[in-house]
Amino acid sequence: MPVGAQKDYYGTLGVDRNAKPDQIRKAYRRLARKFHPDVNPGNKSAEEKFKELSEAYEILSDEKKRKVYDQYGFYSDNIPPGGYGPAGGGGGYSPAPQGNADGQGFDFSGFDFSNLGAEGAKTTGGSSFRDIFSQIFSRGGQSESEPEGEERGSDIEHRMHLGFWDAVRGTQVRFNAARNEVCATCKGTGTTSGKPVTCSTCGGSGKTTKQVGSMKFSGTCPTCNGSGKIKPRCPTCNGTGVTRKPETFEVRIPAGVDTGSRVRVPGKGNAGVNGAPPGDLYIVTEVEPHPVFDRKGDNIYVKVPVTFTEAALGAKVEVPTIDGFSTIKIPPGTQSGQKLRLRGKGAPSLRAAGVRGDEFVEVQVAVPRVADERTKEILRELARLNPDDPRKELKEKGAAK
Repeated sequence: MPVGAQKDYYGTLGVDRNAKPDQIRKAYRRLARKFHPDVNPGNKSAEEKFKELSEAYEILSDEKKRKVYDQYGFYSDNIPPGGYGPAGGGGGYSPAPQGNADGQGFDFSGFDFSNLGAEGAKTTGGSSFRDIFSQIFSRGGQSESEPEGEERGSDIEHRMHLGFWDAVRGTQVRFNAARNEVCATCKGTGTTSGKPVTCSTCGGSGKTTKQVGSMKFSGTCPTCNGSGKIKPRCPTCNGTGVTRKPETFEVRIPAGVDTGSRVRVPGKGNAGVNGAPPGDLYIVTEVEPHPVFDRKGDNIYVKVPVTFTEAALGAKVEVPTIDGFSTIKIPPGTQSGQKLRLRGKGAPSLRAAGVRGDEFVEVQVAVPRVADERTKEILRELARLNPDDPRKELKEKGAAK
């Protein structure tokens, strides 16, 4: 993290600053399962997000660490919850001594604090002393000795391409999808029953040392939480408690699904943590368009051409529906673009069993091509018998004033 930046641990976990420990734990478990590297293989963004979540949870789940963070906006093992008082005479920030009874401490030899003001802010550069600590003591890993709580498994989405007729009539589908299952070796604990081994991060000391420039900082090991020992990881799942396996599913797609519909298969998502129930599997459908029928929600739209005389005199014509052809009455004087409704001839509704949408028929008047003189004479006579100007209203409203 660059010097001068701040880490909002509460924002990272999506909780309020007054959140209770149980709320913080649940928020972390939910997000950690979502962004775990094993669930997102090869996704660097998810890996970095998982590290941020682990760092935030390590601080906010510990009452003492959280108190220090709430007071200073950053955390260091070398700052007690009560904080350090101002330096004598100058009113500036007073660093901790270079050692203590626990062997923890840091070496500030060669570092100039003269440009730190009364509030700990540097007079040049705009960064602060606590920003330096925030950079140095950022945590990247989840403690292996931290107990796991129960957490429901995450949901899985599987996108499926369907033809138009399969969507409106329903169909049975068969497909393969990978999901996390409880590790059969460790039963989801992520560890084995073997003897605890020495922490490889701190070498069993329970402390780690970091150096930035001429400053040295020592603190509690983030891997073993200061115990110096960790339980052996399960060799099958590498400590995650779950294994990823492909599974074959056979699912009934209900009639009436559309693009964006979500078909739920309960209990077939990723495995839960420590005996918690698994998540659900959701099939997200994408439906092919049809060359004749245009679907909007539960309604079906179709364009039907009629002859000039059918539109003028009225007629009964056959129109296509998703159930086959139906007869519709064209009223005399029907205009091109006019829509007629066939109730209950639309797609089945997913919201109410046994309910269907409507079909809307848009009439398109087909103008005949006139080739012979006899037809032309009949049309001229028709024009003389119907002298009304269809553009009269357009001329009146569109005339300049």
